[in-house]
Amino acid sequence: MIQLSSPEDTQPEEEETEIPQSDEAREELVAEIEKELGNALIATEITPEVDVWARVTKEAWLDTARILLHRCNMKYFNFLSAIDWMPSPYGRDLDAQVDQPEPITPEEMSWGITGGETRFQMLARVHDPENHLGISIKADLEESDLSIESWSPIYPGADWHERETSEMFGIVFLNHPNPVNLYLPGDFEGYPLRKDFALLSRRIKPWPGIVDVEDMPGEESEDEEVEA
Repeated sequence: MIQLSSPEDTQPEEEETEIPQSDEAREELVAEIEKELGNALIATEITPEVDVWARVTKEAWLDTARILLHRCNMKYFNFLSAIDWMPSPYGRDLDAQVDQPEPITPEEMSWGITGGETRFQMLARVHDPENHLGISIKADLEESDLSIESWSPIYPGADWHERETSEMFGIVFLNHPNPVNLYLPGDFEGYPLRKDFALLSRRIKPWPGIVDVEDMPGEESEDEEVEA
């Protein structure tokens, strides 16, 4: 126990926070996945008492789902989506001040935790609700073949997540039970969540846009006052 005060000093001392160096539960989780997948487990990272990440091969994507559910007690499906790591050639669209009217030279591509080798990555998240553990799973996708096995047969909750990912990124989920769009019309061209998809409304008028305000009846604008 850390002593917070002493008879000589009545001012409380700051409690020292010990950073955990290991996490047995998450290390065992990674060990189980590695035992089942072998070389198909590319990279892992553990932040003790916080979280764990793993990157697997595309070919092991479906087997990973089976292992997580049946061997690791990951019964709760959280979400599934994709990541486009390519920096946007249009700059930062959300900031009107830095919007670029023309494409700019993009920055070099970089990846997050567990790294990566391709522009597109799959990302899924599942939890063990009994032991309060979660894990994020990633897999690289080559641009020449944006297809991957569906998780829907293992985790039914992945159904609409994969449908959304398909229409927003152009990824094909093999053996999906109902591969139809959720939002976009069938003849829509392009994939809105890809970094190279031009948001034309923001090119015409920088987001969030300038609000045009008319004068109230009987009021003169500043320009009219100057002319007077």
